[in-house]
Amino acid sequence: MAILSEFLLAINQIAAERSINVEDVLGAVEFAVAAAYKKDHSVDEEDLVEATIDRETGEIQISVNGKTVQSEGFGRIAAQTAKQVIFQKIREAEKESMIKEYEGKIGSIETANVQRMAGPDVIVEIGKATALLPSSEQIKGERYRSGQKLKVYLLNIDKTTTSGNIIVSRNTPLMLHSLFENEVPEISNGSVEIKALAREAGSRSKVAVFSNVEGIDPIGSCVGQRGIRIDAIMNELGNEKVDIIEWNEDIARFIKNALSPAKPVAIKIDEANHSALVIVPDDQQSLAIGKEGQNVRLAAKLTGWDIDIKGETEMNEVAKAPAPSEESTDIFPGLDKKISEKLILAGINTKEQLEKVASGETKVKGVGPKAVDVIKIYAAA
Repeated sequence: MAILSEFLLAINQIAAERSINVEDVLGAVEFAVAAAYKKDHSVDEEDLVEATIDRETGEIQISVNGKTVQSEGFGRIAAQTAKQVIFQKIREAEKESMIKEYEGKIGSIETANVQRMAGPDVIVEIGKATALLPSSEQIKGERYRSGQKLKVYLLNIDKTTTSGNIIVSRNTPLMLHSLFENEVPEISNGSVEIKALAREAGSRSKVAVFSNVEGIDPIGSCVGQRGIRIDAIMNELGNEKVDIIEWNEDIARFIKNALSPAKPVAIKIDEANHSALVIVPDDQQSLAIGKEGQNVRLAAKLTGWDIDIKGETEMNEVAKAPAPSEESTDIFPGLDKKISEKLILAGINTKEQLEKVASGETKVKGVGPKAVDVIKIYAAA
């Protein structure tokens, strides 16, 4: 029999400081000591080895098949085992405490302090907790240094790791949404609503807003006096450009707004194919498309519609396509003969099939983009 009063006092003290259940620790120590005894002594596998710690005196008693046994040096084994178990319980308790605290904060923005780099990933501190900013959640091209403070979005908690990693992000569209909620009171109180958002982190974003209260300007609310609100948001994102546009339930108007700063002169909506043909002044075609197609790409993401940009001159040329020929086929009267012949050779001979060619669903060899535009106009007539 060994006296573990010192360890019993230590267990109680540490358990109180770390908010660990004392009984959980004692029970784990008993189990571990019994396993250690069984390993270090000549005990058969089928023998029942049990260890019991007296909760009053700290005495530990071990029995084999119900019979109490003595062991030289058992106090040292028990002490080492108790120490290991306590450390394990502390780690488990800290993990559970951290998970409990931060589970309620998932979806919020916190200020983090960069601790160190871990390969392509970044380890940051949020309060007393450690979090991981994976390379996949970083803003492209952004550089981080030890001691740097930055805003992060609490994405989730990876409970499969021993430490229960908090996963944070800088590039999720949800972060941009939360920044607007924090900076714009009209959004946080529901007067102004973010209807849609498209983001290419570190470069450019588009945010569609709508006022639920008459008299409140949704765009002005987000920009703020002298641009103070939108500037604060962009500064937190490394000066990422943010376009604020007004949402409209009329899809043509919404697409027109989404293509800002370009100003379309006409928009043709194709409900069946969820697409839009947008005509812009020739000198604004590159503006509408944007550098490397970014403006039209973000507008398409924002609205959820496929968008095709055409200049006025290009569309006028399509409209001036060859007039109906007397030699045109009877299947598609009024359509250019050469185009008709290629369609017929491809087995296109009904209006339904023609409409699929016009929408791009069916491709025909030898019928290029300009011919398809002619077919679109013919099919829509």
